[in-house]
Amino acid sequence: MRSSLVLGLGLLLATHVAAKAELVVGAVIPLSGASATQGEDQRRGMEIALEEINAAGGVLGKPVKLIVEDSGGRVPSALDAAKKLVTVDSVSAVIGEYSSGITIPIGQYLVQSGKIHLNIGSSSNRIRDLGATSFSVLGLEAVSSKFAAKDVVAQGWKKIVIVGPNNAYGQGMASGVKEELEKLGATVMSTLLYTEGQTTYRRELQQAAQMKPDAFVYSAYGKDAALMNREAFELGINKTPWYAIYLSMCTADSQRETVVGQYGMDLNFVGPNGKAYEEAYRKKYGMSFKTSFSGYGYDALKLLAAAAGKAGSAEPAKLREALIELGKGYEGATGTITFDAGRQRSEQPYLTLKMGQNGYEPR
Repeated sequence: MRSSLVLGLGLLLATHVAAKAELVVGAVIPLSGASATQGEDQRRGMEIALEEINAAGGVLGKPVKLIVEDSGGRVPSALDAAKKLVTVDSVSAVIGEYSSGITIPIGQYLVQSGKIHLNIGSSSNRIRDLGATSFSVLGLEAVSSKFAAKDVVAQGWKKIVIVGPNNAYGQGMASGVKEELEKLGATVMSTLLYTEGQTTYRRELQQAAQMKPDAFVYSAYGKDAALMNREAFELGINKTPWYAIYLSMCTADSQRETVVGQYGMDLNFVGPNGKAYEEAYRKKYGMSFKTSFSGYGYDALKLLAAAAGKAGSAEPAKLREALIELGKGYEGATGTITFDAGRQRSEQPYLTLKMGQNGYEPR
């Protein structure tokens, strides 16, 4: 009886250890809704990373498992997905979301649940406050606002109207860009924060145009941006220069003729070590990146796999320690990822772009 009990306990412990050895990662991203284009590009990046990791033997002697959930671009759906990943799938970490207004609540839930959270698409400064197990593989708006403001002023534009969504991201973006523009001597004539998901933005656009700015500085998600760009084109408001915070986000779903000539900044989506990833993407999907966000999904999953290998464990507490160590200079597809004391990417490379007849052009 005693030997059977000992054997039974031994098998139970062995099963427990084996289960913990498998790295199971969840992702909550928008595969439907206004930002579906960006979400699909994030998914593609993670898919390529997963194939490469498992082709090389996986992690901890087993294939890495990735479970992708669609947020639908909605907080309730995203939270339900995160809870399912934690309680049903027993993931060690969750990657996502895209919109700051969704990333923040799912990040809060994941931190409270003791899971690792990796932000791959949101830039609100509020993400810094999510807690000890939350990391960002892209720079937050404190970094992007400074870069964008310098680029705007460098074009000679001094009178600015800012347009953005009335959510955590848009509020932070507008506030940060306004502050940086004013430091550089520009005047922000008005800040217009719009409600997402409207069927028309003509009233807001006409209101903004009445200010007669030198340029509009704007940021908008996928399908909302496409509608806004089309209506600005139809109203002739696009004759005034438009500058996009994250040009690919603002134009990926827009008809080309409505956005030709727009200036903007964007995430540098291919760093010095990213050429192999770029080639893998093109080979697998027969096209170049749809947005600038794909590489951040790729880097996030690769970073988690490297952390599990370094820690020798998929336990969140050990993953956290390994991520902090790796974050002292991890060479990813998007460049060198260095985490600051708050586990956020401290240096973010950006691009200065213009939309041409054939796509994005460097300036």
